[in-house]
Amino acid sequence: MGSAKHSIAPVGALLLSVAILLTGNGLQGTLLPVRADLESFSQVEIGILGSFYFIGFTLGCLAGPAFIARAGHIRSYLALVSVASSIALLHAMIVEPVLWWIFRALTGFCFAALFIIIESWLNKRSNNQTRGAIFSIYTIITLTVVSVGQMMLALSDPKAFPLFAMASILVSLAAVPVAMTRSQSPDPIDEIVPHVRRLYKLSPVGFIGCLAYGLAIGAFWTLGPIFAVDHRLTPIGIGLFMSATVLGGAVGQWPLGRLSDKVDRRLVILSTCVFAAVAGLALSYFQESAPALIIGLGFSFGLFAFPLYALSVAHANDLAAPTDYVATSGGLLLVYSASAAAGPAIASVFQSFVEQQSLFMYTAGVHLLAACFVFFRMPYRASVPKEDKVEFTEALIAAETVGPVEIIQPADEGSMVPSRSVVPRQT
Repeated sequence: MGSAKHSIAPVGALLLSVAILLTGNGLQGTLLPVRADLESFSQVEIGILGSFYFIGFTLGCLAGPAFIARAGHIRSYLALVSVASSIALLHAMIVEPVLWWIFRALTGFCFAALFIIIESWLNKRSNNQTRGAIFSIYTIITLTVVSVGQMMLALSDPKAFPLFAMASILVSLAAVPVAMTRSQSPDPIDEIVPHVRRLYKLSPVGFIGCLAYGLAIGAFWTLGPIFAVDHRLTPIGIGLFMSATVLGGAVGQWPLGRLSDKVDRRLVILSTCVFAAVAGLALSYFQESAPALIIGLGFSFGLFAFPLYALSVAHANDLAAPTDYVATSGGLLLVYSASAAAGPAIASVFQSFVEQQSLFMYTAGVHLLAACFVFFRMPYRASVPKEDKVEFTEALIAAETVGPVEIIQPADEGSMVPSRSVVPRQT
């Protein structure tokens, strides 16, 4: 116990700040689609709203390090929190689709840069003995507080001002622990030079898995609350549906990951895609059922859909050199964020052509296509021997760890010459 406390003490203020920050972001992420629906935004306009968040997030991954280098970690953190807090209020003051798209892109940029600061700081204050514990606590905080933020939707009317004010207040308060910390900030971060084509050549299944994850989960984050609204769930029911799906993902992560350490990881990826598709089709078929069934099916969807990212990263790292684990994870995160930017817009257009309630028909289609790719790709490469696999826990930490890391930058088709850079984990 004393050792754990000693490990967490240097980053305690930062973890407290993360908890407050992501509670506000969780509330805002659920509140905005619901409010947009109440304001009669079209499905496509709401989809684009989600896409712009991930466009901003992708740009933040790429340009954030240069922004942080200008003023340092602490001052950049305070500036980004201030901007993100102000934008939360602007949504309530100006209800206009195009401006909301711009606001969401700015929010995405801010949070990508904030995650870079947070995770490089955590990485700098940890070592090989404490990194697993620190990032496990960080992951637990992330999953828990986002769910708490989503549940806060039930505290007031989404059409009224208080929920927007609460989101802004929480984001603002996140600055206090960092502003008052005596911990030294990390060293400057170099910029990212992604090499997507070579990532695909390294691991086609890992690449497509992350791509499918972004297309499906990016759409879920934006259109999931609208799905709940259309099924006449109350505000607390909307929060429960979103939280149950996220918690399902948290529950499924560990057993599926450990299973993939023992068998061909591609089989587990294939299975998660198939079961996520089945859960999506069930949500579409039973959409007129009781709220409890909808929430339970949401849990089932999250159980299989959310672990796909970490499984795909682990498979790609099985094929990468040990020094490139974090680099591979970083490049695949950019694949995820770019596909998550496309996901909400594609899903909303799909819904406009099919029917209002077809979000999970779309996610099922994405997962089935990914499953088909994995199935037909498997004969082209032998399974990675068990002794050569990266443990799932190591890959998961690599996917969550930034600090100065190395992005794949091969000199030719068969070699890797890394360059130092950094990317944040997925949100």
